[in-house]
Amino acid sequence: MNSNTSRDTSCILMAAMMVDSYGRKVTGLRIALTSRCNLRCLYCHHEGEVESNGEISDEMVLGVARAAAELGVRSLKLTGGEPLLRRGLAALIARMPTEMKISLTTNGIYLAHQARDLARAGLGRVNVSLDSLQPETYRAITAGREGDLERVMQGLDAAAEAGLLPIKLNVVVLKQNEAEIPAIIDFCREKGLIAQLIQLLDLSSRGLSGDIDAIEARLAAQADHIHTREMHRRKKYFLDGAEVEIVRPMDNTEFCANCNRLRVTSDGKIKPCLLRSDNLVQIDSCDCNRIEELLQQANARREPYFRDGSVR
Repeated sequence: MNSNTSRDTSCILMAAMMVDSYGRKVTGLRIALTSRCNLRCLYCHHEGEVESNGEISDEMVLGVARAAAELGVRSLKLTGGEPLLRRGLAALIARMPTEMKISLTTNGIYLAHQARDLARAGLGRVNVSLDSLQPETYRAITAGREGDLERVMQGLDAAAEAGLLPIKLNVVVLKQNEAEIPAIIDFCREKGLIAQLIQLLDLSSRGLSGDIDAIEARLAAQADHIHTREMHRRKKYFLDGAEVEIVRPMDNTEFCANCNRLRVTSDGKIKPCLLRSDNLVQIDSCDCNRIEELLQQANARREPYFRDGSVR
């Protein structure tokens, strides 16, 4: 057996260990690079962080990524806050494990200036948050002085030119934008984007949620084809050249039963579930072997938040 075969076998064996007691294998990791953001979106859940005031070090990011790769994780999503606010982002991406597929979620404001460098560094694709095509509605939802829709549009074009594909447009369905959803789908069709319609995490009952049930019913009636993804059992609707994915985390036992992610917060904690903060694992070292142990500990704490029609 050559060294490459031995390493591949080792990864397979370790990957089998990253299965929780509910049979859910961890295949994806999300790392919040910073808690800083230039926008203040009405619905922001800060990646589930209770105190959003951190910025994880480069060495800890790399230690986590390498440890996860050793455990068979192949999908790495970089998030924030706004990850494009982090200095030296392209250089950090260039040091990531080559076996991982790296993507990034951004509000797109700074994307036009960074897309080419990020692609050259090894970033594979981007998700861009865009909840309205109307400048005033967009500015109201983002509640920030930098809520400039035109800059996001420029960022989308730059990402496409740099080859950061496929580009997903993250759209949280709100009362403020639900009437725009058909226009947003048309926009995605024209631009070659994937529309990802996201149910609002409205645990505090703020009354901002749009009617995602009605939207999905219309998509189902119009779709040429419907595909169900393994992750979260998400449905994808294909209609007249458009691709629309529905993300429904609320009161959804199927969503939780098919979760395949661990998260790392911007202050260096492993978070087994977005909706819980009582089972975190603090990262206390940048050593890859130690972080592997901590990832395993976090995996052992994973359990579906919604199950059997109730919250845990």
